[in-house]
Amino acid sequence: MVQRIPMSKQGSIKLREELQHLKKRERPTVIKAIEVAREHGDLKENAEYHAAKERQGHIEGRIMELQDKLGRAEIIDCSAVNCDRVVFGTVVTVLDLDTDEESVYQMLGPEEADVNTGSISVLSPIGHAMIGKEVGDEVTVKVPSGVRHLEIIDINAPESD
Repeated sequence: MVQRIPMSKQGSIKLREELQHLKKRERPTVIKAIEVAREHGDLKENAEYHAAKERQGHIEGRIMELQDKLGRAEIIDCSAVNCDRVVFGTVVTVLDLDTDEESVYQMLGPEEADVNTGSISVLSPIGHAMIGKEVGDEVTVKVPSGVRHLEIIDINAPESD
């Protein structure tokens, strides 16, 4: 059975754009670079050829990875999420009970999660612990840096998807 990957509409659009860029721009460019390098003769000592072939391998690998992720994606409309509980797509405001600091995270899939932009994976320790919780609930999460004690203080739909 294929394991589905939760993904927002915005996340799937971003991956599709990257896939199209690789197929329409990067792949033809590297093929041309390989042709040019071949014309320079001896391939054993042709650094230009080897660099182009290595780049081609990276591009083809990324294309296969993106096709796999998009093929397994379960696209979720985050603008229609129920905000009674923490679910995929919701924007959650938490209070760290140890430091008294507030943080805001959007709950997304592992392919979209980026703590620097305010999104965490529903599969991460913190994301997993918050799923299904309501405003006022406290969660204790074991993370690599220790244990965090968080209180969910707000749950909202994202501004746009």
